[in-house]
Amino acid sequence: MSAFSSRKVLVAVAAVAATALTFSVALPAQAASEDKTLRVAGIIPLTGGLSFLSPPEVAAIHLAVDEINAAGGVLGNKVQLTIADSGDGDTLQIADQSATKAIAGKADVVIGAASSGVTRSIINKITGAQIAEISMSNTAPDLSTWKDGGYYFRTAPSDLLQGKIIANQILQDGSKNVAVIYQDSSYGKGLSDVASGVLTKGKASVTTYAFPENETNFASIVDKALAAKPDAVLLISYDEAKKAIPALKAKAFDAKNLYLVDGNLADYSKESFSAYLQGAKGSLPGKATDKSFAAKLKAKYKAVTGKELTELAYGAETYDAVILAALAAQASGKATGAGIKSQLTNISLTAAGKVKVTGFAAGLKALKAGKKINYDGQSGPVEFDKNGDPTGAFIGIYRYGTAGTYAENLVKVVAGNTVK
Repeated sequence: MSAFSSRKVLVAVAAVAATALTFSVALPAQAASEDKTLRVAGIIPLTGGLSFLSPPEVAAIHLAVDEINAAGGVLGNKVQLTIADSGDGDTLQIADQSATKAIAGKADVVIGAASSGVTRSIINKITGAQIAEISMSNTAPDLSTWKDGGYYFRTAPSDLLQGKIIANQILQDGSKNVAVIYQDSSYGKGLSDVASGVLTKGKASVTTYAFPENETNFASIVDKALAAKPDAVLLISYDEAKKAIPALKAKAFDAKNLYLVDGNLADYSKESFSAYLQGAKGSLPGKATDKSFAAKLKAKYKAVTGKELTELAYGAETYDAVILAALAAQASGKATGAGIKSQLTNISLTAAGKVKVTGFAAGLKALKAGKKINYDGQSGPVEFDKNGDPTGAFIGIYRYGTAGTYAENLVKVVAGNTVK
């Protein structure tokens, strides 16, 4: 996110201590040299405004690593995994500490961070150490051209796509006077700017209202936003939505004209305002999650934590990030950041003569047979461009039902190019 962004039931891992909590998988010492052992370091929001995202991400990382190791590992060796907390924009020291630990632990690839703002705070440290970094949910447009030496990639589309699609949905629904309430962060401002530009081009009147990350008092902000009598409100936030939505409800704003985004499209069934949300719409990067894949994520999360997985957002993108890194290391012959970087784009691209694979085992078999591969994942075709962005991607539009949930009400999936 920059932001499937604070949806919102603080489940499982999100409830752990607000320090750099680390999960690790203990594996036997490897006899092979370091460049033959792939070390994966997850930097995940176990705490903070995006902690609702950590359960599907934790499940996906474990699922991917387990599948890789079951297939024989990378370069004949089992993958080593650690998962540490990223915190959020108000606790950047947590992410910094986790990045330092990843470097000290000789990580070859970092999966994360989830937030674009958090990534900005650690990307130079990680990529400067020649460690590949693949975020599953960064969406800030400016990360496309970050000076990262070619070591940064993301499996989620930039907000150039999400902002365009949610804005077009608002226009298609007939709104002409739109209030945009956004988090004053790289994620919020970036998405607001894109959406506002599309709305204005579509002849809608747009007014914007910023709030600081982790804001809790939305009464005055909502008052200002509604003073112009908007026929639609676009709310761009993380977990602050749990405060902003009740403020909109208190002013009797019709939720059918409320639009959310990946940072706050969440399961609100346990919230007091759950029924109020009926008819509200929201956008989420990715296509509809495959049912069999969703079942695997839920089973893995249960096995790892003993708890139920209720959120799937960015699970597919996280899984793909790990599988892609492993296949790139295998293809390069070196389980290093440089090795991953050298092959990651190549194995993602469609080309004549390549074998299309959708999992690690099939990719490993093809590579061992001397064939070139094109990995198409659970999140889509990926197809990295020169900036490490997935050029082809999907955005789903969802509608809330009476129970405060959205996942069962997919309105449509829109395909698009993330860089145009």
